[in-house]
Amino acid sequence: MPKTKSAPDILLIAATVCLLSAGLIMVYSASAVWAEYNFNDSFFFLKRQLFFAVLGVAAMLFMMNVDYWTWRRMTKVLVIVCFLLLIIVLIPGVGLVRGGARSWLGVGAFSIQPSEFMKMAMIFYLAKFLSEKQKHITTVKHGLIPTLGLVILAFALIMLQPDLGTGMVMVLTGVVMIFTGGARIKHFVFLGLLGLAGLTGLILSAPYRLQRIVSFLDPWQDPLGSGFQIIQSLYAIGPGGLLGLGLGASRQKYFYLPEPQTDFIFAILAEELGFLGGAFVLACFAVLLWRGLRIALYAPDLYGTFLAVGIIGMIAIQVMINIGVVIGLMPVTGITLPLLSYGGSSLTLMLTSIGVLLNISRHMR
Repeated sequence: MPKTKSAPDILLIAATVCLLSAGLIMVYSASAVWAEYNFNDSFFFLKRQLFFAVLGVAAMLFMMNVDYWTWRRMTKVLVIVCFLLLIIVLIPGVGLVRGGARSWLGVGAFSIQPSEFMKMAMIFYLAKFLSEKQKHITTVKHGLIPTLGLVILAFALIMLQPDLGTGMVMVLTGVVMIFTGGARIKHFVFLGLLGLAGLTGLILSAPYRLQRIVSFLDPWQDPLGSGFQIIQSLYAIGPGGLLGLGLGASRQKYFYLPEPQTDFIFAILAEELGFLGGAFVLACFAVLLWRGLRIALYAPDLYGTFLAVGIIGMIAIQVMINIGVVIGLMPVTGITLPLLSYGGSSLTLMLTSIGVLLNISRHMR
C-alpha cells in the first residue's frame, strides 16, 4: 500500500471548484422561473443543489484523505450493495417513476438514483480485476467474460428501469478501462458489432427511442413532439453569440426548453454567457481531464492507474454525450453534464469520484 507523499493536485481542485460554482449559478438562473411557477419558490432547485453540493464536497474531502486502496478491499461489498439497490428500485411501490423510468429511491424529501452509484462501483471492480489479472485480459474466458459479464448484468438491470443513457455511460467506461488494460482489438471489433446489434434492438423495441433517433436526424419533422427539445436548445445557443444575452436574461428558460436546469443546462449557459462562457466551461473540463490523465500516468501502481482511467473516462464520456445532445450532434439520451446539471445523485457521485482522483494524486510518482 503506497504512502501519502504530497498535497493533492491543485489544478484539479481549481477546475472542480470553477465547474461547481458555475453549476450552482446556472442551476439558479435556469430554474428560477420554472421553480417559481411550480413551487412558488424561485430558489427551490438551487437550495436542493446546494445541499448536495455541500454533501458532495464533504464526500470529496473524505475520499481525498482516505487511501484509495481502502476501496480495493471493499469492492465486493460496494458492488453487491449497488446490485441490491438496482433490484430494489424495480419493485413497484418502492422505486419512484420519473419521466417514464423507475430509477429513483425516495429518502425523506430527497431521492437517490442507484444506477449513478453503480457506475462508480463498476469502476472499482474493473480497476481491481485489471490490476490483479491483467495478463488474462487478452483471453475471452478468463478476461473479457469476468469483466464485461458483470457490466452487462448491471446494464440489463438498468435497462429494466429503463435508463439507456446511464447504462451506456457505464458500458462505455468499462470498455475504455478494458481497452486500456490491453484487450485485443479483434475482440473489441466483435463486441462492437454485437453491441451495435443489441443497441439497434433496444432502439427498435421502444418507439420513443426510435423517435429520438429520427428527431436527431431531422428535428423539424416533428417540431412540437420528439424534435422539440433539440430545436429549443438550438434556439437558445444561436442568439448567445460571443458574449451572450447576459446572466439571467435567457428567453428559452421561460417554458420553451423543458426543465432547462437538467440535461440542457449548457444551452442556457451558452444563451446567457455566449461563446466565451461555453468555452470557459469546456476549458475547465479540459483541465480536469488533463490532470486526471496525468494522475493515471504517474499513479504508483496499476490499481491507481485503472481507477483514474475509469473516473476520467466516465466524466469525459458524459461531457461529450451531453454537449453532443445539446448542440444537436447526438440523439437525446437524458445524460447530465457533470458538476453543472441539477441532480443530487449525479453531483454527489462526481465529487466523490474526484475525491478518489485527488487521493491518487497524493501518491503520484
